[in-house]
Amino acid sequence: MNIIPDESQILEIVEIALKEDIGDGDHTSLSTVPANAIGKAKLLVKDSGVLAGVELAKMIFKRVDPNLKMEQLLNDGDHVKPGDIAFHVSGSSRSILSSERLVLNFMQRMSGIATKTYELASLIEDLPTQLLDTRKTTPCVRLMEKWAVRIGGGNNHRFALYDMIMIKDNHVDYAGGIKNAILRTNQYLRENNKDLRIEIETRNLDEVKEVLAVGDVDRIMLDNFSPAQISEALKLIDRHEFETEASGGINADTIRSYAETGVDFISSGALTHSYQSLDLSLKAEFEL
Repeated sequence: MNIIPDESQILEIVEIALKEDIGDGDHTSLSTVPANAIGKAKLLVKDSGVLAGVELAKMIFKRVDPNLKMEQLLNDGDHVKPGDIAFHVSGSSRSILSSERLVLNFMQRMSGIATKTYELASLIEDLPTQLLDTRKTTPCVRLMEKWAVRIGGGNNHRFALYDMIMIKDNHVDYAGGIKNAILRTNQYLRENNKDLRIEIETRNLDEVKEVLAVGDVDRIMLDNFSPAQISEALKLIDRHEFETEASGGINADTIRSYAETGVDFISSGALTHSYQSLDLSLKAEFEL
């Protein structure tokens, strides 16, 4: 599986991360390892899960030292177990050491997200409901985390505040109600010549009815509804006109019962905020 976002955006994040980690120099490597030393290392898997970040590792190694050579053995999206080797990297020992922590930091976290996503997505893979992530991501590395969700078999919700309208409970309350929020949103889009999809969050069946009375949205979020309540809501909603999304505390024990209602999407912040990083290690092998 090779799902790569805009490489220029990825490299901007990598550049900032390298400045944070290396600063004015990797002084440990500079002081202990000869400048002409050549080495080789392997990416050792120490956990079971879904591997993610291999393509990103290539970018990092190339950015640190274009002469580093990577021999890839496994791909993003592969299922791995302890003892597996994802790749070998060879070249300047100093360059390998300076790249090591950034590669591991991203790959461990991305693999954890991909694994969590796969575990949930696999529970509903035979149903048409799609699993989505949210904006509950680590600041400045959202691109990597949403990339990992896709590697794990999930789908991306909106990326940020600018690419979709999502009218949530606080927006509704500040706007003075659902009708005001929807009417103002559509007026804003017309006046500013913007073509953005509109989603609105509802907290109960009465709010669903309010949305239906107004219309002019693309998707209705059913937030913190039980599966039984979602089934009731879906009876009211013409899904040929409105997409539907379930959200709020849905986990591995409950996700299938939600998907079986026929809701179009299930969103889960847990994909990017409650995962466990996969244990990976970059181990020196031998000098060439």
